[in-house]
Amino acid sequence: MKTVVVHDRMQRGYRYICTEPVGEHFDPQFKPELSPKQMLALGVFGGKYMTDCTDEFPVDWFTHAKLSPQHRDPALNFFGVDASQPLAVWKKKGWIHRDDPRGWFQWYCRYWMGRRMPEEDARQIKRWKAISRHIAQVRRHCQSGDSSCRPKQRQAILHWAYDSRKL
Repeated sequence: MKTVVVHDRMQRGYRYICTEPVGEHFDPQFKPELSPKQMLALGVFGGKYMTDCTDEFPVDWFTHAKLSPQHRDPALNFFGVDASQPLAVWKKKGWIHRDDPRGWFQWYCRYWMGRRMPEEDARQIKRWKAISRHIAQVRRHCQSGDSSCRPKQRQAILHWAYDSRKL
């Protein structure tokens, strides 16, 4: 088991324990198509999401990551569009857990690293599965491989570790 201590803009001294091997032993219902490293290299969250917490995660996650330290830049997103809502909206909707103040992707990165929190894991996996409705909409309304069709929705799907380039 490994203890991680976090010191970034949103958390000071937060600790968590990794009880599972990195990238392994996921809930059987949770089958992400992309790793956090792959997502960061493709371009997600306007490049701003992870700029101050690189010390928490493996260095190689950031080797090819598309990051924007100054401000969110939708041009860095794989589909080149803004598909994010402000953090204030996430908080208002009750999507933020106190242990993961950045939201789903932070939970996913920590889950990938081996942290397990059964109740929160179940909640986030349920949210992840709900993205399938967006996948169905893209499949229904777009020709396979036409990345110009519904780019905002495709980018949002990508934010949830589904490989929307394949739709």
